[in-house]
Amino acid sequence: MSYLVGIDLGSTSLKAVVYRPDGAVVASASRPTQRFNPNAEHPEWTVWQPEQIWGGTAEALREAVAALDDPGAIAGVAVTGMGMDGVPIDAAGRWLYPFISWLDPRTTPQLDWWLANIGQAKTFAVGGNPLWAINSALRIRWMMENEPALLDRADQWLLIEDFLNFMLCGERATDYSMASCTMLLDQTTLDWSAEMLALSGIRGDLLPPAYPSGTRLGTVHAAAAEATGLPVGTPVVLGGHDHLCGALPVGAFAPGVTLDVTGTWEIVSTPIPAPVLTETVRAMGVTIQAHVARGVHAAWASTPAAESLEWFRRQLPDGDAADWGALMAGASASPPGANGVLFLPHVSGSTCPVIDPKSMGAFVGLRSAVGQGDLVRAIIEGLDYQFLEILNAVETALATRAERIVAVGGATRNEFWMQNKADVTGKIVEVPDVEEATPLGAAILAGIGVGVYTDEQDAYQQVHRPGRTYEPNPELAARYAEGFGRYRQVYPALRELHTAIADGTWS
Repeated sequence: MSYLVGIDLGSTSLKAVVYRPDGAVVASASRPTQRFNPNAEHPEWTVWQPEQIWGGTAEALREAVAALDDPGAIAGVAVTGMGMDGVPIDAAGRWLYPFISWLDPRTTPQLDWWLANIGQAKTFAVGGNPLWAINSALRIRWMMENEPALLDRADQWLLIEDFLNFMLCGERATDYSMASCTMLLDQTTLDWSAEMLALSGIRGDLLPPAYPSGTRLGTVHAAAAEATGLPVGTPVVLGGHDHLCGALPVGAFAPGVTLDVTGTWEIVSTPIPAPVLTETVRAMGVTIQAHVARGVHAAWASTPAAESLEWFRRQLPDGDAADWGALMAGASASPPGANGVLFLPHVSGSTCPVIDPKSMGAFVGLRSAVGQGDLVRAIIEGLDYQFLEILNAVETALATRAERIVAVGGATRNEFWMQNKADVTGKIVEVPDVEEATPLGAAILAGIGVGVYTDEQDAYQQVHRPGRTYEPNPELAARYAEGFGRYRQVYPALRELHTAIADGTWS
């Protein structure tokens, strides 16, 4: 019996999970991902310390590996996790500055510079990236402007997964999906863009070579073996970006399969055979990214989701202690259409299919007859209308069709939400029996890299476990089709008012 290890570097935890080739979990362990605010003059600056990322992951690995009867049976290990955070290291492999976290707002001036000097259209036409302050290139620009001496000493800039691979096997490389997060990769050639490097002023030699996910990178060296419990010589394989790794065990790398990752945020992702870098796609807030599946790209959009429910819960007398079961029971008791209430889920602005950071959340249709259950139902219906709006926009812009919707993430445990999503979209929603798709996807890439699986399809066939399927109620689907038309009127009706509130010109 061989084992495969998936490591997931998340914003809240550092996980190590050991799997059998059929996807069954053999052992797992985790440690918290610790945030640090080391600058008293800038308390909002937030970093991950490299020693904690490595130390916490090593501890989790040691605990998981210790639970195995034969650690020597580990066939390979791969890393997945968050996408944009990176660290400069010198020629000797010493880190020179902490990871600037995606929670850190310091790169706003660099975003303004990029907009003025390079622009959104050029950036997307080359790399498929929307412009966000957290993009890796802007972190490097911040170092160029604020820590030039340190950056001059840097040999390379490693993204967080690549840093962990370096700590495990000493090799410096990245994969195409991670490189896609930097704004510096040419999506057409899958190589670093000389044009973007020249425009940004970023040194090309800072960037490590990029390879397909599933490429065998190196082997665990003695120091890493001592820290982690992994045997010396264990193959280390390139993983990739977390949400794309999560697509592998549920089959969302094949044409016609749309992956819906729903938690605090919702990511709607569809595979495409080649990058589509048009202005129409850019204007919708869609990201084009190299997939971890070979020969495939992904088109995806993200938006806050359960954050709206969490916000509402915090306003209740019991706050975070309010019982989710009771809230969902109240929503279920509310009639479809939430007693006439519509919810615009733009509590953090709008990201897709309209990019409008000044848009705001809103309840429309409040009357004295409306109760708490109606409001909760309206939030869920509004989130599902937003999902349908994104789905329709992506299908139109990319000439694709969602033949299947596969849902993963914490929200899939909410049966009412999943059924409502099926009713609102009029499509079957599949929830596979997989507890955590992301580290399993990394383990699959490890298995591909060492020959346990021949390819992604072979791995999917071995690990896939059907779960629950939610079929739309035809009568409700027809009602929600009418409700969707009403929902789409809310944002245009409130746009000018929300802009005036955001700008402070409303009186």
